[in-house]
Formats: sequence, structure tokens, C-alpha cells
Amino acid sequence: MQDETFTVTIEGVEKRVCCRPEKSVLVAMEAQGMARIPVGCRGGGCGICKVRVISGKYKTGKMAACHVSGEEQAEGYALACRLYPESDLTVCLAGKNRRALLPETYREKKAEGD
Repeated sequence: MQDETFTVTIEGVEKRVCCRPEKSVLVAMEAQGMARIPVGCRGGGCGICKVRVISGKYKTGKMAACHVSGEEQAEGYALACRLYPESDLTVCLAGKNRRALLPETYREKKAEGD
């Protein structure tokens, strides 16, 4: 399965990211120009790159429980730095991080409505 590449769709963003199963979604996003995603320690400890998997199969590496609880994991939350696809995925940024990837016009309209 190491030869496979999966497509990661980021909700609200037109660009899709190709990701191999041995690479984290965060690494794939950064390598393909999605540098605006919030990034911190890249090791599962800071919680900055939190996402929610909307659809698809995946596995996760070790993540700090203070940033992604067991309950949140059951709801599809993970840290992009510790998220590895096992199929095509659709994800969205969690909470305040969502604005980092949204197109400027959408962010401006959203800010007016906040």
C-alpha cells in the first residue's frame, strides 16, 4: 500500500492535496503550497493544526490528550501533523484555525457577519 496516494480535500478550499499513507496530512499540505495552515511543534503536542475528518479512513499517531480528547477523536478530530490517510479524506480545520485556509473574500464576508 506504500505506493498509493490519496486525495485530501480541505472543506472550503478548492485545492486538493495528494498524500501518501506514510506522510502526515500536514506535511503533504505544506509541501503542496498550503503553508497557511497553522503549524506549531509538528509532533502532536501543541494542538495548533487541529482538524476534523469529515469522511474517509485514516490512522493517527500519538497526540496530546489535552488537545484532542478521546471523545473528540471519536468525532473525527485529529492533529494534521499526526493524521495519516488510508483512503481519500475530506477534512476541515477546527475552530479558529478554519480562517487560515479560507479564501480572502470568504474571510472578509465571514468577519462582517461575526
